[in-house]
Amino acid sequence: MSPRLRVACYVTRERAERIELLVFDHVDFLEAGRQVPAGGIEAGETYAEAAVREVREETGLTGAKVVRVVGESDRPHPETGEPRRTTYVHLRTTAESPERWIHVVTGAGDDAELRFACFWAALPVQLADQQHELLGRLDL
Repeated sequence: MSPRLRVACYVTRERAERIELLVFDHVDFLEAGRQVPAGGIEAGETYAEAAVREVREETGLTGAKVVRVVGESDRPHPETGEPRRTTYVHLRTTAESPERWIHVVTGAGDDAELRFACFWAALPVQLADQQHELLGRLDL
């Protein structure tokens, strides 16, 4: 069985001489843990395009620019055990955004109507589903 292809997005900003990472908590499913924007790659989409789209869809943040692909991880889905390959993409933003905000996912996908409590966390940070596994490879 081929793995499901997806991206996970490390969006960083520099603030007060420290680097911060965009993270979120599921408002209605706190047990899901702290995460970064992530999701499937659509047909014909590049890793960079998928990363920018996932950041916009899951956080509402626009203006993040892709720095580079950080690496890949083959880790099965934590609940279903289905194979998946996650490509981690580093993006940077200089756009102004609140320190914290609630974003409601729009559209017709599985995430539609989910509410994410987004905020900027100082590095290092622990994330659900081992999403922090490649943070050490960022160009900061």
